Amino acid sequence: MWTIVWLVTALAGLTSAHLAAWHPSMYCLNGTTPGQVNYNTEDAVLPLWMLSKSDYWFHHSNGCDQFPPAEGDVLELPAGGSFTIEIADNRGVTSLSYDGTHATEWPDGQNHTGSTDVLLDATISDGCITSPNIHTQNETMAAGTAFAIAYKSELSEVTLEDLVVFTVRYNTPWKRLTTYDVPAAMPACPSGGCTCAWVWIPNGCGEPNIYMEGFKCMVTNATSTTPLGTPSAPVWCEDDQSKCVQGAKQIMIWNQLEDNNIEVSGFDLSGMAKSPAYNAKCGFKDGKQPFPPLIKAELM
Repeated sequence: MWTIVWLVTALAGLTSAHLAAWHPSMYCLNGTTPGQVNYNTEDAVLPLWMLSKSDYWFHHSNGCDQFPPAEGDVLELPAGGSFTIEIADNRGVTSLSYDGTHATEWPDGQNHTGSTDVLLDATISDGCITSPNIHTQNETMAAGTAFAIAYKSELSEVTLEDLVVFTVRYNTPWKRLTTYDVPAAMPACPSGGCTCAWVWIPNGCGEPNIYMEGFKCMVTNATSTTPLGTPSAPVWCEDDQSKCVQGAKQIMIWNQLEDNNIEVSGFDLSGMAKSPAYNAKCGFKDGKQPFPPLIKAELM
């Protein structure tokens, strides 16, 4: 029998300092306390920094990977279509808690106004927006978030070489609802489904950490039978796009104690300290990612 953890704090107490992608198919949706459904959980949002692989991989540091989604809850990835998730700093400010009564357009459950360059009614520190803590100065400088897929049903069997980044959304995280495009060339998953990961590396504005969380996912409407291929580690290529890795790419592991697959130093073209990102700086396109052989329709 599940015990429900009820809302006992004011709305301001719902939020925390970081972000995660929310969907019923995610791991540790209900938190990381056995036998409890925590509608106010923030376990999935904790950042990953200077950890061993056994701890950062799929957010094992607090046991998030040990709490799979309920049977039948999967993230559907329609080949050639799109899907939407919620980015927020606490389950309590999403549609997945309290009938969505605390959810707003923004990831902290508050109301903000302004343009992509100036977010009003927000807390600003040293030029960075800290509440909501989206680790950016404005929308145009948001580093980008991504989803990767492994054609393995068991999360415990997934390796770095299995995960292929298949979709990227530039200038996120920003608002709560975020939509990602799915390549038409995505083949079907095994009968037990696939394993997906949501990943993000902020561009400064705080500790230089990474985010990684797991999802149970399934490609739908698949027509391709061609595997996506073995992904390669991305490289920094802002200054010369010809250096960018072509084809399938791995997720980026950075600033961990072991198995980092990208290293950067110096400054980017804007004069800021280099920070790997799911955008053109490391060879990622906005939207669905192309896979070899490059299909004309995929690049449109």
